[in-house]
Amino acid sequence: MASADTLLFARAVSRLLGWIYTFSWSFSFYPQPILNFRRRSTTGTTPSFAFINTLGFVSYFAYTYCMYFSPLIREQYAIRNPAAPEPTVRINDVVFASHAVILSVLTWSMYLKRLWGFTQTSQRVGRFIWAFAIGCILGVLIVTFIVSSSPNHGAITARDPGAWAWIDLIYGVSFLKVIITIVKYCPQIYTNYTLKSTTGWSIEQILADVLGGFLSVAQVCLDSLLAGGSWEGVTGNPAKFALGNITIVFDAVFLMQHYWWYRHNRLSETAAETSKDTEEAEGTEGERRKLLDEREEVMQ
Repeated sequence: MASADTLLFARAVSRLLGWIYTFSWSFSFYPQPILNFRRRSTTGTTPSFAFINTLGFVSYFAYTYCMYFSPLIREQYAIRNPAAPEPTVRINDVVFASHAVILSVLTWSMYLKRLWGFTQTSQRVGRFIWAFAIGCILGVLIVTFIVSSSPNHGAITARDPGAWAWIDLIYGVSFLKVIITIVKYCPQIYTNYTLKSTTGWSIEQILADVLGGFLSVAQVCLDSLLAGGSWEGVTGNPAKFALGNITIVFDAVFLMQHYWWYRHNRLSETAAETSKDTEEAEGTEGERRKLLDEREEVMQ
């Protein structure tokens, strides 16, 4: 009875970790567009990040949706992972991915001056990022062709679990997200390095991001433990495990840039902006008083 209660408690902890990470990672999408809106500007950020981030989360949504809802993919997963036949993808993963797609598209749209009218960064989506995105799409199409033209046409059995199957396409899409996650952070890290500043780059999103990364890894490891202690729970969901760890590593770099390497530049720029706002406010007040004095002289 005690073991059953312990198992029940552990599953509750897993669900709690999952939803906390979902809210944390989902929250991380808001500070940047809010900051862009308040500043009426996208300067200090790179459109390459927003563009490739959107592609990455579209692929991650496709992966989580199929892993959770598709009977075919879940059946093939069970054949490939007999020691832990249930995928460790949870409903909170699907919710997070769908929300991420919406917010990623919103943030990317802010680089369209005709739509928002913001002051735009001088940067554009680089040729490398365009080539990388096209290569990713072509890679998915190639895997689709291989699976569909295989002898079993994407179906597998327990006798031949290693044959090409539709789950390989889904894994391919998930690996696409992992690779994109590695690539997407590099332009912003380089931009911060070039400017020697993180002004315009919201650190709040990074704080929420790193928390979500830790909790995401914790959930997939706990779910693997609940599945009998088999590592198939982790190896069967490599995208989630890899994304959490990659996120932690890159967020650590952003935190170092913001709070250590370029903190003096950030503080001086903040002081300069505050001084500028004060001068503009004082100038506006002085002009108003001057107009009132002129009006009184005319009335006299």
